[in-house]
Amino acid sequence: MKDAKWIKAPYDFKLAGVTFQKQILLKNTVKKATLYASCMGVYDAFIDNKKVGDAVLAPGWTSYLKHVQYQKYDVTNMLKNGSVLSLSCGQGWAVGHIGNHSTNHISSIEICAVASLKVTYVDGKTEHFRTNNSWDTYTSDVLFSEIYDGETQDKTVPITNVGKAVEVKIKTKLIPQIGEWIVEHERLAPIKLFTTPKGERVIDFGQNMTGYVEFKLKAKRGEKIAITHAEVLDKDGNFYNENYRLAKNLMTYICSGNDDIFKPKHTFQGFRYIRLDEFPDIEINLDNIRAVVVHSDMERTGDFKCGNEKINQLYHNVIWGQKSNYLDVPTDCPQRDERLGWTGDTQVFCRTASINYNVYKFFRKWLTDLRADQREDGAVCGIIPIVRTGKAIGGTRLSAGWGDAVCICPWEVYLAYGDTTILKENFTAMKKWVEYIRKAGNEEYLWLSGLHYGDWLAMDAGENEYIGATSNDLIASVFYAYSTLLLVKAGKVLGKDVTEYEELYNNILKRFREYFIPNGELLEQYPYTEIITFKHKPVDIYRKGLTQTALVLILHFNMCEQKDRARFTEMLVKMIENNGMRMTTGFLGTPYILHALSENGRADIAYKLLLQEKIPSWLYSVNHGATTMWEHWDSLKEDGSFWSTDMNSFNHYAYGAVYDWLFGVSVGIKPREDMPGYKAVDIAPHPNKELGFADASIKTAYGKIRVKWYYKNDTVHYEISVPQAVTANLTLPSGYKTMLSGGEYVFAE
Repeated sequence: MKDAKWIKAPYDFKLAGVTFQKQILLKNTVKKATLYASCMGVYDAFIDNKKVGDAVLAPGWTSYLKHVQYQKYDVTNMLKNGSVLSLSCGQGWAVGHIGNHSTNHISSIEICAVASLKVTYVDGKTEHFRTNNSWDTYTSDVLFSEIYDGETQDKTVPITNVGKAVEVKIKTKLIPQIGEWIVEHERLAPIKLFTTPKGERVIDFGQNMTGYVEFKLKAKRGEKIAITHAEVLDKDGNFYNENYRLAKNLMTYICSGNDDIFKPKHTFQGFRYIRLDEFPDIEINLDNIRAVVVHSDMERTGDFKCGNEKINQLYHNVIWGQKSNYLDVPTDCPQRDERLGWTGDTQVFCRTASINYNVYKFFRKWLTDLRADQREDGAVCGIIPIVRTGKAIGGTRLSAGWGDAVCICPWEVYLAYGDTTILKENFTAMKKWVEYIRKAGNEEYLWLSGLHYGDWLAMDAGENEYIGATSNDLIASVFYAYSTLLLVKAGKVLGKDVTEYEELYNNILKRFREYFIPNGELLEQYPYTEIITFKHKPVDIYRKGLTQTALVLILHFNMCEQKDRARFTEMLVKMIENNGMRMTTGFLGTPYILHALSENGRADIAYKLLLQEKIPSWLYSVNHGATTMWEHWDSLKEDGSFWSTDMNSFNHYAYGAVYDWLFGVSVGIKPREDMPGYKAVDIAPHPNKELGFADASIKTAYGKIRVKWYYKNDTVHYEISVPQAVTANLTLPSGYKTMLSGGEYVFAE
C-alpha cells in the first residue's frame, strides 16, 4: 500500500454510496496480480463488474483513528488489459451513526478509499496502480446506506461520472488484515408468509439471525420493495420492533423492470421477521426470498447434544447468539441502535466462544483494537472499539468486569489454542490495567470507587432495575484479584519476573477477607465511597454483600478461606432454594454460578438450576420460542408483555456462557494450564439422569476430542475418544482415575 493515496469524492456524497474507478492498461502478459484495498467506510472491489473475493463489509470495524485493516486479493485470473477496477463504498461504521449517544462521522467526515494493484509481468517486471487523483468518481445505485437505518437502492437511476477523486490525508495506520473475513453463510428459506391481526404482511424465517434478506424478482420499472425487520411478534401476533429503538432497519429497493436481485451492499440487520411495507403488484414467491446469514468466517470446532430437547435448543440458541454477534467485533446485539463491542459480554462468553468456534484470529484482531483504545493510564473502556461520544454513559465509561476483558480474554484464548503470541501481545496491556486499578481505588488492595455496571440486569434489585443488588465494591475487588492472578500466570508462561504481582495478589486476597468477610462473615451491606447516578436517578448508597452473586464470585474465584467454603456453599444453596430453586444473578454472576456449585460438591443443585423453567432460567426463553439468547431473563413476560422498549434484545449472547459448564463439567472436558490448547486435558464427567445422555466434541490442533455418557438403567456408560498426540487425566464420579492417551475408550460404573 506504499505510496497509494487516500481518495474521496469531489463533493460530500453524504448518505449515498460512491464508486471510485480506474482503467488498468497493462504493458505485458500478467504472471501475478494482487490487489490491496481498504476504506474509511465499507467497500466491495470489482474488476469488470465482477466482485473480487467473497467478503462483505470490508475492511471491518476497527479503532479507525488508530488503525484500519487492508485486505489482500489474488486477482490474477480476473485481470486483462483494459480492465476496469472499481471500489464501491458506503458509510459503514467509520462514517455513519454508531452508538445511541453519538453523532455521524465518528471517525471520518466522508467516505475515503485507498488501494494498490501490484502487477508482476512474465518478464519479472512489476507495476503498481495506486489510488490517486487520476481515479474517476461515480455515483451509485445506493442512494442511502447506514448501519442502523438500512439502505435504499434504485436500479432506475443513471450512474454518472462526477469528476476526479480528491486526494486526502487520513491520520491513521494501515495494517494487514488480522481478523477473519466477514462473509455470507447459510441461506434460510422463509417458513411462512402470513397476515397479522393488524393486516400487515409478514414473513417468518424461523430463526433470529444477523445478515439481510435477498429478493429475486421481475417487476415493473419503478415499482418498490420496502421492508422493516423485527425479532419477535407481540402477544397478539402483530409485528413488533419497538425494541430496535432509533434503528430503522428499513430496506427500500426500486425495480429496474428487468430481472433484479436485491440485497444490501453496505449494511446488515438483526431479525427473524420482515414486514412487507411495500411490494410490487406481483405474486410473492417465497422460493425467491432468502435470509442470508452474515458473520465472521470462523471454523466450527465444537458440537453438543443430549437427551433433553430443551437443552439441545438452548445449545442451538448459544450457537446462533454467537454467530449473530461475532461479526468482526464481539457485539452485544445485532439489531438496535447499539451493536457495540461491550467488553463485559465479551469476557464472560470468551471461553464458550472458543469451544464452539476457532476464534483465535477473531480475538487477536479485537484485542489489537483494545490495546489501541486503552488509555495511557491503563484504563480499558466499556466498549471496544470506542465510540467517542465524550459522555460518561457511552463507550468511555469504566467498569470492573468489563475492563477486565484485557486480562481474561488473552488468557482464555491462550488456554484454548496454546499460542503464547496472544499473551506476548497483550501482557503490557494486562499489566497497565492492573496498575490502573491499583491507583483507581481508595486503597491499594481494594477497588472501592467508580461507576460500575455491577451485576448487570440481575433480578435481585427490583424488577425494573439495571444494576443488581450486589456490592459493586465487592465485585470490583474480586475482578481486581482475578486480573492480577491472570497477569501472574501470563507472566510465568512468558518467563517474566512477576514476584511483585504475586505479592499484590496475596495482599488483595488478605485485604478482601478483612474488609468483605470479617471473621468469616459476609456483611449484609457495604457503604459506597461515593453516591453515583445512572439513567438520571440515584443508585443506592448501599449495596448488599450477601447475595447469590457475591457468594458465587467469592467461591469461584477463591476469595474466601478454605475453612469457609462449605459454609458459603450451603448459604448459596439455601438462597437458591429459598428463591424457588432459581437464580437471581446477572451478567457477572450467572456465568459462574453453576461452576461455583459443582466445584464445591453441589452439581445436583447446578443441574436443578440448569433445568429450571421458571423466570429466571435458561429454559424459560426456550419455552417461549427463543432461537437465540435473550438480554433479560424476562425479556418477554409470562403475560406476553415486554420487559421494556429501552433495552430489550432477543439476540444477546452473554447468558450463553452457560455452555462452558455443559462442556467443561457436565461432559467434563477441560484444557490444562500446563499443556494448553488441548495438548493435555482433564476429563471429569458429571452425568445426570434428567439429561439422559450427553455427547460433546471439540476439534483441536491435535484432532477431535469426544466424550459421551449415557444411562442404561442405573449404570452410566462412558465413551471417550482421545487423539494420538493428546493425554487425558480421567476422573469418574466414583473416584476412579486413570490416564488416557490416543485411542477409543469405554467405561461403565
